[in-house]
Amino acid sequence: MSIEELYQIYLQHPIICTDSRKITKQCLFFALSGERFDGNQFALSAIEQGAAYAIVDSEDLPEHPQLLHVEDTLLALQELAALHRATLSKPVIAITGTNGKTTTKELVAQVLSSTFNILYTEGNLNNHIGVPLTLLRLKDEHDFAIIEMGASKPGDIDELCQIAQPNYGIITNIGEAHLEGFQSIIGVERTKGELYAWLKEHDGKIIRKEDDERLARLGKGIPSVTYGQSSDAVIQGKLSEQNGVFLAFQWSAPAINIGIQEQTTQLVGAYNLDNALAAISLGLFFGIEPSKIVESIAAYKPQNSRSQFILTKLNNKLIADAYNANPSSMRSAITNFQQLSTELRKTLILGDMNELGASSEDAHHSIFNDLIEPMLSENCRVILCGPIWTKLLSSDTRVTLYASASELHDALSLEPITDAFILLKGSHGIQLEKIINDL
Repeated sequence: MSIEELYQIYLQHPIICTDSRKITKQCLFFALSGERFDGNQFALSAIEQGAAYAIVDSEDLPEHPQLLHVEDTLLALQELAALHRATLSKPVIAITGTNGKTTTKELVAQVLSSTFNILYTEGNLNNHIGVPLTLLRLKDEHDFAIIEMGASKPGDIDELCQIAQPNYGIITNIGEAHLEGFQSIIGVERTKGELYAWLKEHDGKIIRKEDDERLARLGKGIPSVTYGQSSDAVIQGKLSEQNGVFLAFQWSAPAINIGIQEQTTQLVGAYNLDNALAAISLGLFFGIEPSKIVESIAAYKPQNSRSQFILTKLNNKLIADAYNANPSSMRSAITNFQQLSTELRKTLILGDMNELGASSEDAHHSIFNDLIEPMLSENCRVILCGPIWTKLLSSDTRVTLYASASELHDALSLEPITDAFILLKGSHGIQLEKIINDL
C-alpha cells in the first residue's frame, strides 16, 4: 500500500495506536517491532478490540480485510507523519539540546498557548517514534506545532527534521551526554547542529543563545533572534538577587523598545534562565504582549522531577531533578544547590550518569572531586546510588553507597531522612524518582 493511499485511510481514522493494550475504537494500529517485541503478533487482537485497521509488515499473517500491508511499519508511520505535516503546512518549532530541551518546550508551550492554539510534544516523546506520533495529532485548528527532538547518535536530528520539517529551531546547549552513541562532544555538536543545517537549507529561523560561542558558530548565516545575559542579545536577561529556591530575573528587549520586566518562576535553578529566555524570545517574535509572557512563565509549574521543588511529609525541602543527568547538568544542579542558603542540613542524593561510554569513570571522578568533595567539607551528607558510584567509591567512608534505588528505598524505610534540604539527581535509568515518597 502506498503512503498516499494510507493517508486517505488515516484521514477517516486519525487516531494512531502502537500499543495493543491501549486500543481506541476505530484507530489505526501500527504493528511496530523491536529487539524484544513484534507488533505483528498483536495485529489481529487489535482489530478484535476495535481498531479500524492494523498496519503490518509481516508476510506470515493471514489475509484479512483490515490488515494493511506495508514494507516497513516504522517507515510507514514516519512517512505518514511527514505527509500529514506537509499537507497541513502549519509552522513547526523544533527544540533540541543536551540539557533543558523538555523544560524549554514546556515553557514555550506555556507562553504560546496564552494566545495561540498549539500542539506540543507530550512528556518526552521526542524520538523516531514519538515525533511522528505527535505530528499525527496535528489538526487544522492548530496554529503551531512545538516538537521536541532527542538524539543518541549521529543522524538522529536530521532524521527527525525530515519528518517534522521545522520552520524555527532552538538548540538549548551542547554538552556531554549519550557519549556511547556520539563518542565525543564533537559528535554531540555535529548531531545537534543538524537542526541548524536543516533550517539553513530550508530558509528557517533560529532562536539562539547569544553568549554561546559554539551555537554562534553553528548558526552563522541563519536568520536569528538572540537571547542571553549579553548586552548584544535582542532579548536580555539578568538574574535577580537570590530569594528562596526559585529562579527570579529581569528581562528586556531594548532593540524593540521593551523595557525591564520583573519575572518570577516556579523553577529551581539559575540554569533555567536560558530556558525561560528562549520561551520569552519566541513569545515576542510571535507578537505576544510582554505582560502575557510574564504571567505565563510565572504560572508554569514543573512536574516529573524536572527542577521541581517539593515540601515533603518528613519536613524535608526537596529539589527533585532526577529525570536525567549528564556531566554538564549535574554540575549545574550541584553548583546551584551549593549556593542556596538554608538552616537545614544539606543532603545530596545522586545517581549514576548513564550512557557516557569510555569517559564514564573519568566523568564521575571529576564530579566528585570538583563538586562533591567541597560539599563534604561543608558538612553536607552525601548518598550515592548506582553501580558506577558504588564501584568507584567503595572505600570512601564519607559517603553512603547503594547499588540501586530499591536498596536505597529499603534503607530509607528503616532510617528516614527528616528536616533536611535535599538535592535528588541522577539518570532516569537509576529510577531515583521512585524514592521521592520516601523523603
